[in-house]
Amino acid sequence: MAGPTDEFHVYDTTLRDGAQREGISYSVTDKLAVARLLDGVGVGFIEGGWPGALPKDTEFFARAAAGELELKHAKLVAFGATRKAGVRVEEDPQVKALLESQAPVVTLVAKSDLRHIERALRTDTEENLKMVRDTVRFLKDHGRRVFLDAEHFFDGYAFSPDTSLRVLESAVEGGADVVVLCDTNGGQLPLGLAGTVAEIVEKTGFRVGIHCQDDTSCAVANTLAAVQAGATHVQCTANGYGERAGNADLFAVVGNLVTKLGMEVLPTGALAELTRVSHALAEIANIAPDTHQAYVGSSAFAHKAGLHASAIKVDPELYNHIDPDTVGNDMRVLVTEMAGRASLELKGREFGLDLAGRSTEVGTALARVKELEAKGWSFEAADASLELLLRGELSELDTPPFTLESYRVVLDHRSDGEIVSEATVKVHVAGERVIATAEGNGPVHALDAALRKALLPHLSWLDTVELADYKVRILTEHPGTDAVTRVLVESTDGERGWTTVGVHGNIVEASWLALCDALVHKSMRSG
Repeated sequence: MAGPTDEFHVYDTTLRDGAQREGISYSVTDKLAVARLLDGVGVGFIEGGWPGALPKDTEFFARAAAGELELKHAKLVAFGATRKAGVRVEEDPQVKALLESQAPVVTLVAKSDLRHIERALRTDTEENLKMVRDTVRFLKDHGRRVFLDAEHFFDGYAFSPDTSLRVLESAVEGGADVVVLCDTNGGQLPLGLAGTVAEIVEKTGFRVGIHCQDDTSCAVANTLAAVQAGATHVQCTANGYGERAGNADLFAVVGNLVTKLGMEVLPTGALAELTRVSHALAEIANIAPDTHQAYVGSSAFAHKAGLHASAIKVDPELYNHIDPDTVGNDMRVLVTEMAGRASLELKGREFGLDLAGRSTEVGTALARVKELEAKGWSFEAADASLELLLRGELSELDTPPFTLESYRVVLDHRSDGEIVSEATVKVHVAGERVIATAEGNGPVHALDAALRKALLPHLSWLDTVELADYKVRILTEHPGTDAVTRVLVESTDGERGWTTVGVHGNIVEASWLALCDALVHKSMRSG
């Protein structure tokens, strides 16, 4: 297959179903940015929302139609419901809004469970069938391509098979191109769902799609099982976003379709964009990327156990199910108390260190790592500190750019209730003794400010370094006032990021250790 064709649809509903996730609230500008990213990764259809029902969605389609959204791969889809019971389709305002959106494709949602028809819609089966048929035909007559989402299909088919089948038949009679079987409450399991999909395909001969929620953590598996049973249209959301437990994750579904089932459902080169796009979409949603997400998570190809590392040293394919580069990700080896010599040697390669034939130094460094890990240090998320430790043990670390004489931090609770921290640092840099004082909204902020004030005249690169993240964890194996604090500091210079760690019984000292490592690492990389 030369690439994606109309024979198989990758359909994204992040902007509609995914936006129902708790904590997500896309602005119209956000929605346009999300659509551009999804188009860039090569999905075939982008469901933009429900025009006429939500003002933001109406505005989104208007701005898209006005030229703010140019799609190279995808078709824009408007989502909506069939006409209301007892209302002529030409007079239904929501159906009119679907036409006014100017979207070339419309997906209609329809009840396909007898209980929902009677209790939620408060109508009978015959009227529901007319609602489906009339609305599909009306939109087709106006030049739209129409898909039908058969809501609660699997539950409805189990309860009243005839009713659910007749809903599908009415849609196809009206001209629907695809009937999508929806596991709306996410309660299905792969074998049962696949059996139902295969039965529908065989009975009807219709083109069938699949839409799965993740309430049993089976949305991706259910989607793939449906494809193997005959579905040729998959509905997913970026990173599995969606209400309750979410939807089928677009990146896992596509990753499996391409790498496991050999289906070229994306344009050439697009698969390598999955990791970048996944993380970019997480930023827009203001949700931290899931580090353990399949294919695109930062830990998806991270190996911790020494046994794994020994095998990877011989051949990475022995423990990686695919080449991480395929989806734009990287393999990482984590060095912890579980590490062996192979783990450290592989990590050394990442740092540009050739450890071959240096078994004594490697053994010493490994013993040091394990000693520190036992005291609460953790290097698996702090590569920069690990590199400094390793280079130090190998005597390949340059003289640090500064040395500490002393520091002091005081807390000032003022009469107006304002609390201000003040820090003073005394350091030796470039042959000079420098004293600097600065204030901050907390002791660590003040300490960082004072250190920067002291060093900035001597380190030309310092003004490019920013604190990107600061994490504190109290290690519970040391309870109460004897607890040990672990601090992770993530820094960036605008081009790359690096993470350092500090551990101490005092949170300020732990922070100081991590802050110093961050600057020493930057100095080393700056030559």
